[in-house]
Amino acid sequence: MRLLRIVPDNTTFKIVRFRRFSYPFSAAYSLLVIALFLTIGLNFGIDFRGGTLIEMQSKAGRPDIASVRQTAHGLGFGEAEVQEFGSGGEISMRFALQPGGEVAQQQVVVKARDAFSSTYDFRRVETVGPRVSGELVQAGTLGVVLAIVGVLIYLWFRFEMPLAIGAILGTLHDIVLTMGFFLITQLEFNLTSIAAILTIVGYSLNETVVVFDRTRELLRRYKTMPVADLLDLSVNSTLSRTAITSTTTVLALIALVLFGGSAIEGFALVMLFGVVVCTYSAMFISTPVLLYMDVRSMAAREDALEKSVAAGKAKAKA
Repeated sequence: MRLLRIVPDNTTFKIVRFRRFSYPFSAAYSLLVIALFLTIGLNFGIDFRGGTLIEMQSKAGRPDIASVRQTAHGLGFGEAEVQEFGSGGEISMRFALQPGGEVAQQQVVVKARDAFSSTYDFRRVETVGPRVSGELVQAGTLGVVLAIVGVLIYLWFRFEMPLAIGAILGTLHDIVLTMGFFLITQLEFNLTSIAAILTIVGYSLNETVVVFDRTRELLRRYKTMPVADLLDLSVNSTLSRTAITSTTTVLALIALVLFGGSAIEGFALVMLFGVVVCTYSAMFISTPVLLYMDVRSMAAREDALEKSVAAGKAKAKA
């Protein structure tokens, strides 16, 4: 019985040629990310901004967004963000952080219940004060920075310098492109987004390590093959594994987006984008970087070291 092959065996795609397109595209995208970050900024959620989030569901029929927005604005807590989500008549309202501490935040909830409880069921109420939101920003930022530093240190010791530089550039590239997804879509950036970024960093690391392990193996086996052909071979030889991993992950994430509900939809969308970016990065960003590195001398040093160790062991046995 013939096994399913998403990618045929013995593929010979010329991957590194696409660097003429992938590098300008990624560079332009990165510049766009910087411009959007400096002008528009991230759409921080209540976790980081502080304030009150209320999610309601209409008891009968479709909700009247205009009427809800007008009533919410008339509560006296400033302009409220009112949005409809899902397909079951669900509405989210966000009120900015109110002066006066926790008592003032609770007043928002009390007045909102008085105004909407007759026609809407309250499904979720979340209040975050200024102190908590500030601590969450610091903790989230510190967590991401430490995780990235840890990954970069691992890559530095896991590979020789040329491969480590390629892997580090690929990981940073994936983080920048993921942040661009938040900036372009204005998807809410909250603690769940931090978890998604850290997961994408791990996925990026996995993709890069698989390809670079094969590259290092082929460098020892084919000592005269041109580097461009060798890099193409390393990507093609792992392409079937990459396709299977990416396809199964994407199918699972699509299911989460469609059926996971609003609580996990944002995480699943970011992860879906991240899987595509990490796969693209491993093949078209990290691997072609090695063309500009002295990978041949690295392989020669490794062979010399292995021979020296083997000679030392043989001499010790004698």
